[in-house]
Parts: sequence; C-alpha cells; structure tokens
Amino acid sequence: MNKTELISAVAEKAAISKKDADSAVNAIIDVIIETVAKEEKVQLVGFGTFEVRYRNERQGRDPRTNSPITIPASKIPAFKAGKAFKDATDK
Repeated sequence: MNKTELISAVAEKAAISKKDADSAVNAIIDVIIETVAKEEKVQLVGFGTFEVRYRNERQGRDPRTNSPITIPASKIPAFKAGKAFKDATDK
C-alpha cells in the first residue's frame, strides 16, 4: 500500500472525503516527524512507538580502497511495533 492508497482507505473507513483524509494523514505524518526530530517519543498505544536511536562512532571499510574509515556517530529514526500490532500480524 502506498500513500495514495492509504488516503483512499482512510477516507472510506472514516466516511470522509479524500481531501479531508489527505489533510489528516499528512498532518499525522508531519507531527510524528517534527516530534521525533526534537528527540521526543511518539507513543501510540496498541500501534507502536516512534523514537530516535543513537549509533555510536564505529570503524568501517571503504569498499573501493579497502582502507579503514571512521563512520561518525549519528541519530536515526526508529519504530517499535506495539503488542496489539504484533498480535494482529501474527494471525
């Protein structure tokens, strides 16, 4: 399912117009991105948690020259599925 199909499904399920569903889906995505960018968690009980995870600096190899390089520390967005979500996909 892509974003357009998601918007159509939300519009049908909520009995609202596609325009309203598009606004709602985009608003939810924007709020999640803005909140996680501020390094805060977004926890949706039964669905899951969006958060920032930290990667430490580490050693890697340049595939062209095979010489060692240092990969800098970074922050990455992460999602952890909630119990209800896991149970629904396990059926």
